[in-house]
Amino acid sequence: MSQPRRTSAILLLILCVAALCALPWLLPPGQLVAAVQMLIAALFACAFNLLAGQGGMLSFGHAAYFGVGTFATIHAMNALGGAGLLPTPLMPLAGGVAGLLFGLVAGWFATMRSGVYFAMITLALAELLHALAPHLKGVFGGEAGVSAMRMPAWGFTFGSDIEVYFLVLAWVLVSLAALYGLTRTPLGRLTLGLRENANRLRYLGYRPHTLKTLVFALSAMFAGIAGGLQALNIEAGNYVLFDVKLSTDAVLFAYIGGVNAFLGPVLGASILTFLSQTLADITRSWLLYQGILFVLVMLFVPDGLVGLVQGAARSLRERGLANWLPRATVSVAGGLLLTCATVFTVEMLQRMFARDYRSLLAMNPEAGWPDIPLFGHDWAPLAPSTWLIPLALFAAGLVACRWALALWRDDAQAAPTLEAAQ
Repeated sequence: MSQPRRTSAILLLILCVAALCALPWLLPPGQLVAAVQMLIAALFACAFNLLAGQGGMLSFGHAAYFGVGTFATIHAMNALGGAGLLPTPLMPLAGGVAGLLFGLVAGWFATMRSGVYFAMITLALAELLHALAPHLKGVFGGEAGVSAMRMPAWGFTFGSDIEVYFLVLAWVLVSLAALYGLTRTPLGRLTLGLRENANRLRYLGYRPHTLKTLVFALSAMFAGIAGGLQALNIEAGNYVLFDVKLSTDAVLFAYIGGVNAFLGPVLGASILTFLSQTLADITRSWLLYQGILFVLVMLFVPDGLVGLVQGAARSLRERGLANWLPRATVSVAGGLLLTCATVFTVEMLQRMFARDYRSLLAMNPEAGWPDIPLFGHDWAPLAPSTWLIPLALFAAGLVACRWALALWRDDAQAAPTLEAAQ
């Protein structure tokens, strides 16, 4: 990376950290809890990405180490008669140690195989823990779970959301810095070697199984720290933490954000956590939207959203604003039109097939299909005009996308001709 680009990256990083520090005074009080969840999800996604993105080992059971870290931290908070095994700001260390130890054991077995077999072993280990947790009531609390309380320490009560936010922010920034520093060490280089060609490392005298186990354990350790922060945030834990959905979330966060960029999982976790917090209150179909986003990213932007942003920035530098802006405008317009068509269709169908609506239709079948209120207007579900709107939006979006593709292609074809002429 050139010196100007490195300086720009550092300045952007400083601005992002400053914005995070100012966030408690910029957000409504109710949104601060969502911001804490975004930070925890970002660390969890980066911990997963150390294993999957950098090490090339796709895990489907990373929720196990997050959950182990959560319960270890809760028990540490309840130790010594509730006084706590450590001061409250240091409690996530308990989660990190528990994740590291559990990761060493699980990683030793899981990394005996690679590829699909490795992924299935990690899933089996997580599901085994998920099945055993309800029966180990002394550790996991059964159906009710285990709860704890944050104790005052170092002059802070940790009774307000702002204090919890800054505690979580400090741990996330330190952990991300440690993860980034790890990528610059010889172990970080060897981790990339495991992803590219483990056999070559074996020929060079390294032991791939040992290296994989170490990377697995470090990834589990940072996932345990994220779990410890979750324990401090909600002061409770339940065996639901071991559910496969949390492991799936880690995969979605990393791959939607971009596994090839260090901060890609941070972007993916932030966006999806924000959407889950906001869309869950607006629509019942938010999981469908999350799945659609994942499919689109995998099909058209394999480098993730960070790759899309980097590509746009590189294109802007190469073409200049006057050449780049019209093409970008047409591309964004096409995407917005397709999004509007998809949202309208999904929300209409969701309401048509909802149980309440079907019950209302069954109560008075002679009256026909009742109008569906959506976006401030009542829509007749069987009227052709209702469905002409998403069809028109979809057609316009396709036309705009094809137009944008033609503009980008013409520009790319003109570049070699111009270079030859010069």
